[in-house]
Amino acid sequence: MTLVQPVAVPTAATRLPHRWLVLAVLCVAQLVVVLDNTVLTVAVPVLTTELGASTADVQWMINAYALVLSGLLLTAGAAADRYGRRRMLLAGLVLFGLGSLVAGLASTSGQLIAARAGMGVGGALLVTSTLAVAMQVFDGPERSRAIGIWAATSALGFAVGPPIGGTILAHLPWGAIFLLNVPIVLACLLVGRALVPESRTPADGRLDIWGAALSTAGLTAVVFSIIAGPERGWASTEVVGAAVVGVLLLGLFVRWERRISHPMLDMHFFRDRRFVGAISGVVLITFGATGALFLLTQHLQFVRGYPAWEAGLRMAPFALSIVVLNVSGVAAAVIRRLGLAAAIAVGMALLAAGLAVVTVVSSDGYGVLLGGLLVMGVGCALANPAIVEAVMSAIPAEKAGAGAGVDGTMTEVGSSLGIAVLGAVLNARFAALLPAGLAGAQSLPAALAAAEGPQRAAVTSAFASALETGQLVGAAAVLAGGLLAAALLRRAG
Repeated sequence: MTLVQPVAVPTAATRLPHRWLVLAVLCVAQLVVVLDNTVLTVAVPVLTTELGASTADVQWMINAYALVLSGLLLTAGAAADRYGRRRMLLAGLVLFGLGSLVAGLASTSGQLIAARAGMGVGGALLVTSTLAVAMQVFDGPERSRAIGIWAATSALGFAVGPPIGGTILAHLPWGAIFLLNVPIVLACLLVGRALVPESRTPADGRLDIWGAALSTAGLTAVVFSIIAGPERGWASTEVVGAAVVGVLLLGLFVRWERRISHPMLDMHFFRDRRFVGAISGVVLITFGATGALFLLTQHLQFVRGYPAWEAGLRMAPFALSIVVLNVSGVAAAVIRRLGLAAAIAVGMALLAAGLAVVTVVSSDGYGVLLGGLLVMGVGCALANPAIVEAVMSAIPAEKAGAGAGVDGTMTEVGSSLGIAVLGAVLNARFAALLPAGLAGAQSLPAALAAAEGPQRAAVTSAFASALETGQLVGAAAVLAGGLLAAALLRRAG
């Protein structure tokens, strides 16, 4: 039976007996969303050959999903609060499943790009509604543990995407990467429809259509400029133009939200120092962590020579350690003992230390890498749930969808910035270290193709050194971001 309530705050007497099964559905739904951000990387050569895709086509196949998803997160969160978190969860599953079906059957680059954009719409609804439903179903210590498991799902998706994609491509056509989502989504849809309770905030006033349009367009333009910057040049007309338009639209969004009586996103939240500290921490932490992990995958592939799927497999202990610590409840217990601010500081310090170990300690074996990954995993197991809980606890329960939208948006912005900025650090350092005759090469493959004899060793060495610089910058950003977020939260009380 579906229960509709204005604000679902469970107590010992009203907790759902099947709430952990509900969480399993939410985590599986979140997992497929994250997987589709990473699983496509190993399919690029196949797509280029079988669909005749150009470099620009491949970029849009990957970026269309991320752009649509990030642009719609705020709107999706507001829709979950207004129209029902369960309803938006089910709608997200339907849209994501249909998009996956179309993508798996696509026969042209244009069809695949359009399908990926459609999947982004479903993904935005799923990212926000899964977290919002978890906030309604769980309370107290159980809520901290549930958030930890939900957050761990994202790390698992990041790590296992390439090996899953590689395994599928080794035995099946490339379309199976997307078609695999369909039965998973159907299972989540059936179980979710039967078990997930409905909750929503009573709607007051008209739907904030202008707010939704301004936020979606503004965020899409900003994220596009961040993603396109490294490839097209930060000073290029389209990148600068997109950034300016995006900032102006977001400025208009803020002004509009402050004027209307029933805004999509209440700007009064930003007067709460705890909320500002939490979302600042999300951006800073994901900036350093995602960027540094992206460079680590480059190190495994281009320096150690592993294919993408094997590099992902070797990084699996990082994600698995996060999952084990959160599923077992160990991470939640430590976070309660330390408090949110201290847990974020300690977690990010461990993540930075693990990154530094992996970067600085030279070893051809797997032992040092494994040790560093496990230290990083412990750090993320503490910091990720703590920062999500800090964001969500700073927002009233009836605005859980809006909180999830803000958290998701800041995560996407921080992740995109981390990859773009640390990637730029890598490229600048690599260009500076290249032999004089190869100074114009824009990438490692281009430099190796132009190199002759002993120059090839110099090119590889230059790239390894540039990666080390980028990873250390990322580790420093992780540490600084974690300490700053902890300080802001501590000051806010």
